[in-house]
Amino acid sequence: MKKSSVGLAALGILAAWQVLSMLVHIPILPSPIKVFGVLFLELGKDLPVHLFASLWRVTASMLLAVLLAAPAGIVIGQSERLNQILSPVIYLTYPIPKVVFVPIIMLFLGIGDLAKITLIFLILFFQIIVLVRDQSASISQQLIISLRSLGAGRRALFRYVFLPATLPAVLTALRQSIGTAVAVLYIAELFATQKGLGYYIYFNGSTLLNYPAMYAGVIMMSLLGLGLYFSVDWLEMKLCPWLLAR
Repeated sequence: MKKSSVGLAALGILAAWQVLSMLVHIPILPSPIKVFGVLFLELGKDLPVHLFASLWRVTASMLLAVLLAAPAGIVIGQSERLNQILSPVIYLTYPIPKVVFVPIIMLFLGIGDLAKITLIFLILFFQIIVLVRDQSASISQQLIISLRSLGAGRRALFRYVFLPATLPAVLTALRQSIGTAVAVLYIAELFATQKGLGYYIYFNGSTLLNYPAMYAGVIMMSLLGLGLYFSVDWLEMKLCPWLLAR
């Protein structure tokens, strides 16, 4: 996607926001000019602390999900027996909205970062394991048998066959899950915390009634999601250059 088209889309959204705020003219919808003014002021205060708290939770969840779900998906996809045993479990648990586990996770893991990271991890884990399993199962068994007959061990197969074949699926799963993960992050940060963009947005909007600051938090959370999304795009360009040749 061209940067110019993204920029034009952003300008269009801001213009529509400005017009709508002028039409309705109510405190709960301040103009983007006022919101961005507050945003720059808040960047010199506590807003970066909330941003980095949220960034840490999402990044830790993503790394943990990739490290656990990608190898598990490869193994399940390559083992017909494991696939038959675990696929029903995956199909039953995958469609369940993971946000319903918020009270259960917090009862078991407390109210700290571990509970919030676990909640986001669950969303990413199932997205990755399903896509990687399907991609792994589609790898030609004849190719694997041929490489093994030539002396390729597990490490070589993983590096030269499974990793290139499943890496696009991992990145696709991350890209698809980022929006949901950030949305769940907002919900998770509403409970028993004083750091994070979710807390910042809720506290300014519902307690202080500081609507420009609330929208500033919404913008930062949006930028967090966009930054993660574009980071996955960048990783795909660097790690999967063969996809660009299509």
